[in-house]
Amino acid sequence: MNPKRFSASQIKFYLILVPLGIFMILPVVMVINKAFKPLGELFAFPPTIFVRDPTLKNFRDLFALSGTTGVPMTRYLYNSIMITIFTVIINLIITVSAAYAFSKKKFRLKGALFNINQMALMFVATAVSVPRYIVIQETGLMDTWLAHILPLIAMPVGLFLVKQFVDQIPDALVEAAIMDGAKDFRIIQKVIIPLTKPALATSVVLTFQAIWNATEASNNFITNDTMKTLAFYLGSLSTNNTVAAEGMASAAAVLLFLPNLIIFILMNTQVMNTMAHSGIK
Repeated sequence: MNPKRFSASQIKFYLILVPLGIFMILPVVMVINKAFKPLGELFAFPPTIFVRDPTLKNFRDLFALSGTTGVPMTRYLYNSIMITIFTVIINLIITVSAAYAFSKKKFRLKGALFNINQMALMFVATAVSVPRYIVIQETGLMDTWLAHILPLIAMPVGLFLVKQFVDQIPDALVEAAIMDGAKDFRIIQKVIIPLTKPALATSVVLTFQAIWNATEASNNFITNDTMKTLAFYLGSLSTNNTVAAEGMASAAAVLLFLPNLIIFILMNTQVMNTMAHSGIK
């Protein structure tokens, strides 16, 4: 089969992949269309995929709405954006530095510490919610942005992926950099980061999705509504049983979903390269 031109032998692939692609894209189309539906279409039966009479009223109502404490939606959005940016940057620094140390440095307990990281992959956030609460409370970080940031500044899966890429970098490159007088920071900047971009991009995507959609900190560590996130606000709208809240919840769902879609589209090639590399290895 020649990929440069169409052949009749390719039809069997299109017959399978095109319907599958349409089926998989339908939830995205429905989420976006739902945000622009008036109330009459939101509760229509049978439900429709595409909006017939689009409106921006849901978005206007959402941005104009304040919670029971008087906090506007824009404050929750601002909190989510700033917390996500800081967390992704700190996580990226920690991940690439730790991957370099575990892969290219020799020190005592190196194997034991990496095994602890591997064990952490088995635990979901719910299993460690009590220890996290104790740490946040004892360190005096309740009702601060650090309560959102601290639990996610290190992700075991990101460290594992990046370390696999660093392992493939020849030791001779690192030794040559050392002989040229480069220190660890310079080696990470000029050698490690350029050669591990696919894994770092994947780590950024995973971290972004985790923090952007997180509600644990807002529910457990934050009592001040001005410090809570958009994901928490969306959850509070979703639990509201009033008919009017359905339109605003649909608009908020799009605001919460689109950044995840955009960042994945922008880094899609790098993420696919990471998965291919991991599978071959």
